[in-house]
Amino acid sequence: MSFTFMLGTHVLSHLDKTEVPLFVSFRQLRKRVKKPFNRKQPIYVDSGGFSELSLYGEWTISPQEYVNGLEHLKRLGLTIGWAAPQDYMCEPIMLEKTGLTIYEHQRRTVDNLITLRSLTDIHIIPVLQGQTLQDYFDHFEMYESAGFNLRDERTVGVGSVCRREATDEIKYIVKSLHAKGLNLHGFGVKINGLKKYKKHLVSSDSLAWSYGARFNPPCQSCAARSVKNCANCIHYALKWRLKVIA
Repeated sequence: MSFTFMLGTHVLSHLDKTEVPLFVSFRQLRKRVKKPFNRKQPIYVDSGGFSELSLYGEWTISPQEYVNGLEHLKRLGLTIGWAAPQDYMCEPIMLEKTGLTIYEHQRRTVDNLITLRSLTDIHIIPVLQGQTLQDYFDHFEMYESAGFNLRDERTVGVGSVCRREATDEIKYIVKSLHAKGLNLHGFGVKINGLKKYKKHLVSSDSLAWSYGARFNPPCQSCAARSVKNCANCIHYALKWRLKVIA
């Protein structure tokens, strides 16, 4: 199966300026209320769960509100390839924020997928969460017990890899999940991570270009507008994407 690299962006105008695969947070997309999008190719939607749990320790957006927001984006002209669920990451910092266990985070993630799929025809992907390989296997079994055959899913997200996406531990986890016959998406996988386990993924996304742009001089276009760096620049982002693909 071919590999798709999705360019992460937080700038909504980028959706109208390029047709490359884009990965955009729902927290940003919901700001577009009236203006239609001018885009033919599908986008992929991050639910914004990391921000939600980091800021509030819980989801402040209900499943119905999330679905209503996604449906509104369709009315504004967007095609959504898939959207992430309102999942619960399992990094230690997230467990500290919620005060819940890994098991409870996993259970709530599965329950949310069931709820969202009952509310919309937009494709919501399952996401596996955990810390250790056994955690991910346990979550796999939890989905199976709930009636999901993850091997039949066209995309299964691998969550809770923040700040360790380039480690041998995550490489082993991704390789082991791939061996189960899963079509895996890696959230926020940077270049070093792709070098280690791209062959075990069907897709990944990254917004790393924006952070890196803060430490480089602005391009000619940004300099002409007196912008101090290219952290929001589509030209910089597309050039960075080409380097990643190369």
